[in-house]
Amino acid sequence: MTESKPALSDTNPQRLLGIRRGIEKESLRCTPGGALALSAHGVALGSALTHPHITTDFSESQVELITSVHAGVQDCIDELREVQKFTLQSMGDELLWVSSMPCELPADDAIPLGQYGSSNVGQAKTVYRSGLGYRYGRRMQTISGIHYNWSLPDVSSQAYFGLIRNFRRHAFLLLYLFGASPAVCESFVAGRSHSLQVLHPGTMGLPYATSLRMGRLGYQSDAQSALAVSYNSLEGYAASLHQALTVPYAPYQAIGVQAPDGHFRQLTTSLLQIENEFYGTIRPKRVIFQGERPLHALRERGVEYVEVRLMDLDPFEPVGIHPRTLRFLDVFLLHCLSQPSPDDSPQEIAAMARNQQCVAERGREPGLRLQRGDATVALTDWGLELVRAFAPMAQALDAAHGSTDYSDAVAHAQHALLHPDTLPSARVLRAMEQDFGGSFSAFVQAHSAQTKAQELANPLSAHALAHFQQLAQASRVAQHETEQADSLPFDRYLEQYLSPQRLGQPAASA
Repeated sequence: MTESKPALSDTNPQRLLGIRRGIEKESLRCTPGGALALSAHGVALGSALTHPHITTDFSESQVELITSVHAGVQDCIDELREVQKFTLQSMGDELLWVSSMPCELPADDAIPLGQYGSSNVGQAKTVYRSGLGYRYGRRMQTISGIHYNWSLPDVSSQAYFGLIRNFRRHAFLLLYLFGASPAVCESFVAGRSHSLQVLHPGTMGLPYATSLRMGRLGYQSDAQSALAVSYNSLEGYAASLHQALTVPYAPYQAIGVQAPDGHFRQLTTSLLQIENEFYGTIRPKRVIFQGERPLHALRERGVEYVEVRLMDLDPFEPVGIHPRTLRFLDVFLLHCLSQPSPDDSPQEIAAMARNQQCVAERGREPGLRLQRGDATVALTDWGLELVRAFAPMAQALDAAHGSTDYSDAVAHAQHALLHPDTLPSARVLRAMEQDFGGSFSAFVQAHSAQTKAQELANPLSAHALAHFQQLAQASRVAQHETEQADSLPFDRYLEQYLSPQRLGQPAASA
């Protein structure tokens, strides 16, 4: 059993100044008319395989922008904006779609998979995406979001898992406050069963939804729902993933690894092809060595940081997220780390999943109640209770930074809890209705074009432009060198990389 005592008692300014963060932002490329751009990842952007800041996620049409690690929130936002400006400058007339829910999509098999060149590692990335398409459909993979990578010095793996358990308990508050995907283009749900309503011809949604991305339409999987992963310890978490990565799963065996013509459909027939396939609102992470499996890195060297994965793109913000939101996340994560964190149980895991689904689809419904323990509680009451408890941590962060930014972020969240019409999800629906005749696509298309125009009106400096051009060129060279260095046939490479021995052994202690 994991102790439930708090893992963080030392909040002196020097330690709080040790917080490090980085952002990964996914966005679809779309045409000026609002359809998915089917063009290749731009040569000017460099190699999606090796560029440190600009790559692709599932689809060739889905750009992923990655910042460095930063000590300051504004520095992190500023770098993301620079990377985004270079990307927009290099895209011709295409736009970056500013919503988490996708633009107009073609037929499922016409959505292009990410392409990473002829190297073994590049081919494996594309085959992995092919497997995702077979398993879940390609449309689901076009959903985009923002991931926030976060660490604090001198936090043990056990303490990070305590943070993760509390984060999952309280994640409903983040969905409520920052969810910004209450509607979708009808092309996303074509041929699928769903509970959405027609909000406008071509637009589906739910009147009180906050984040359809995090509900049943989003990153959900019937197969993975049977994988009730516990976060009570690194050993237990690793054992669950190890089994999912190594035990064949009958429906995926039916797909097969290779087609009759030898073409690879997926990497393996196990429940998870690789670690990244495991969906979750937050993940324990570790920087890996070249060629190392993430699970091996965790087992060998412990948790280094957490990856928050439930944030929607905010279409009203130039880079999809406000600095105030990142500061609220800092307070939220520190609170989760500082509070007692009892072990989770199968019953609680199931209740958390129900709460998530409920808030994603009905979060702004007046009087909505969530499950907490053996009882139910009003979402707003639970949320206000949490936000008020955040005040001391916000004040400690303000003292460390010599500002009131963190207390302001908490006060803004408290106001939003009391005034749900100010939430991003409500603002999206209101703007759609008032300015775009109820059309989701027209709303997002206009904001995507506006964002690009605003960014290009204040272009990169000559120095910054030269820097990004040099990074792109260096990444193309690095991809070529990777391709030249391969010595194994692809099937042999896969056999070695996917060997269970590469996942590491259970540790004697966390």
